[in-house]
Amino acid sequence: MCLGIPGRIIKIDDVDKKLATVDVSGVRRQVNVACIVDNSNPIETCVGEWVLIHVGFAMSRIDEAEAAETLKILHELGEAQAEMEAMQASGLR
Repeated sequence: MCLGIPGRIIKIDDVDKKLATVDVSGVRRQVNVACIVDNSNPIETCVGEWVLIHVGFAMSRIDEAEAAETLKILHELGEAQAEMEAMQASGLR
């Protein structure tokens, strides 16, 4: 299963290498944006865009509502995982 994490592109770091900085819930990372740029969507149009990130690559552009919903679901999954781990640690079956 592939998991894409939503992030917002905040700046272009290297036009030639197609590198940009994204903000993912307050954490900033550099990603490759080659998959989301072309002649009709040049790299300069990326700043401010929401994207799905997987293994260091921006795989697709998404809208802000989709990003918010995805982040909400990921947060809920994290809470569910923490709850399951707590139940396992308690020794209850």
